[in-house]
Amino acid sequence: MKYKRVQYFNLNRILLLTVGLWPNYQSRVAQFQYILCFSIFVTSILFQCATFLTSRCTLDFVIHIFSSTFFSAVILTIYISFGVNIKVVKDLLAQLYNIYNQLNDVNEYAIVEKYNYYAKCYTIGLTTLGVCSTFTILVGQYWSYILDMVVPINESRTHNMLFTAEYFIDQDRYLVLSMLHMSVAWCVGIMTMVATGATLIAYFEYTCGMFKIASYRIEQAVNIDVLKNNNLKEILTFKGIICAVNIQRKAMKLSTQLLSRFEIMFLFLIIFHVSSMSLNLFRIFQITSSKFDIRKLILPVTCVTANVIYMFLSNNVGQRITDHNNEVYATVYNVQWYLAPLHIQKMLLFLLQRAASDFSLRVGGLFIASFECFATLVKASVSYFTVIYSTW
Repeated sequence: MKYKRVQYFNLNRILLLTVGLWPNYQSRVAQFQYILCFSIFVTSILFQCATFLTSRCTLDFVIHIFSSTFFSAVILTIYISFGVNIKVVKDLLAQLYNIYNQLNDVNEYAIVEKYNYYAKCYTIGLTTLGVCSTFTILVGQYWSYILDMVVPINESRTHNMLFTAEYFIDQDRYLVLSMLHMSVAWCVGIMTMVATGATLIAYFEYTCGMFKIASYRIEQAVNIDVLKNNNLKEILTFKGIICAVNIQRKAMKLSTQLLSRFEIMFLFLIIFHVSSMSLNLFRIFQITSSKFDIRKLILPVTCVTANVIYMFLSNNVGQRITDHNNEVYATVYNVQWYLAPLHIQKMLLFLLQRAASDFSLRVGGLFIASFECFATLVKASVSYFTVIYSTW
């Protein structure tokens, strides 16, 4: 029986193409896109940091600048890491394709479609959040111009950027160009976070599907029919268990290979996320405790929201990988292994011994991607915020 193959990463491909990071399309156009986006990110950070050369460096001013530059550093780190490891990502995606395209069981294919649906939901959800955040920032950036068109007045309104940057030019004369540059940097940056984040989540969702297939194969291999004294059925049971262990090992291998290539990136992201969240929380406190300005709240609130969502989804993926791997061993416990022939019981016992060592996504040997790690990072961010507040 032939099945219609799942279109893996079809939505992610479109998103990655817009920022020149789709692994299977690395033409001169894609290379030009990469250089252009990289230049936009770097210049946006440099122009924000250049304000230290022309302004008085008070504690409030330093926090104000770093609250946005740390978030920009998150985007730049993601973009550089994904671009450097583009060939590795291409190879890992090819391995994933080959594993899934070799499936020939209708129930296993149904599992693939289920996790493909999860991956699409994550991609659509993140894209929606990205569009909403971009729209919010652009409205805040050009709010005074929007009011000039919607509610014109005789007096001229004050026009200023949502971001603080120094371009070493006549700020009033070239304000529109400066705002355009920062707006483009934000739009491309959010698109980069959405495209790369959704792709990595989809990749790990497919590996979760492989763990689920391993559980299914164990259930099918060890069933009530194996109790009958039939050599052919025992051979099929052996093959089923071997196939289950094989795809579980492949899922573990693909997960660790991807994590090992992006381990440095994740370490930097943890530092930048916590720093950005702490500083932006303090910015929110400053704005709300002094002269309340909704427009000034847009940027720090958006950054805090993006940081929380990114940290939560990253740790949620690690938690799902751990849970799906443990589910494989839980399946072995739940099947009627005690009624199987002795030599099959010994084989299952050997498999159960592996459950003593948990499989998880570890970053730098310090952080284990899980809900507990997410809570720890949020707690650290709030703690640093209180430290800054105590010194303010």
